[in-house]
Amino acid sequence: MSKIAKKLSNSPFRYPGGKFYARKLILACLPSHHKYCEPFAGGASIFFAKESVAENILNDKDEELMNCYRHIKDHLNSLIELLKGLNATKELHNYYKNEFQPANDLERAMRWYYLNRTSYSGIMKLENCYWRYGDKYSMRPENWPSHLKTTSEKLQNVNLSCLDFEDLINQLPDDYFLFVDPPYFQADQNKFYSCFFSLEDHERLCKTLKKHQHRFKFLLTYDNCSEIREMYDWCIS
Repeated sequence: MSKIAKKLSNSPFRYPGGKFYARKLILACLPSHHKYCEPFAGGASIFFAKESVAENILNDKDEELMNCYRHIKDHLNSLIELLKGLNATKELHNYYKNEFQPANDLERAMRWYYLNRTSYSGIMKLENCYWRYGDKYSMRPENWPSHLKTTSEKLQNVNLSCLDFEDLINQLPDDYFLFVDPPYFQADQNKFYSCFFSLEDHERLCKTLKKHQHRFKFLLTYDNCSEIREMYDWCIS
């Protein structure tokens, strides 16, 4: 059984469908491992809450998300400098959502982070990215730098990628443990996710995991519905 970190770290992001509130439950189910991979990283709440291992991969097909992760990892001070002095206001949120034109990847990362921290549930699909901030339930902007520093430290031992899950899993060496947290089967795809995940994608994921089940262990989280139980009857006890 994997040891639970003495102090849980938090994801740098708010993320729809994230596992923040299920962290302790999920951590208790993780097997012992020394190589770790998340094909659908999203906010990566489980990665940030668990103990570090020798090899770690965070992957997501969302290019804007992974660009922000890369800048938190490799260009932290520059990112913090751009965020310095920004207030959480509806006017600024609207500006970064509708008017601001990033000149480079660093400004893309700053814009994405600001909108994520000030939007309802961290929904980043722009047409559904609505202002939602309150001091009682949102992290204050003055605390963003210290939180980013903590998450940047955790990311130093991580390979970041932006691949389709099947391409990632096909090229993954043996003996990784996979925490697989795809978009929910019954989720409103048009509302929550920047990258659409079709029925064919759900079926493709199932086939890919079944194909490689002899090479590594995985823990899969999904909505509890008959379609998923049928699809995964080969691995549900």
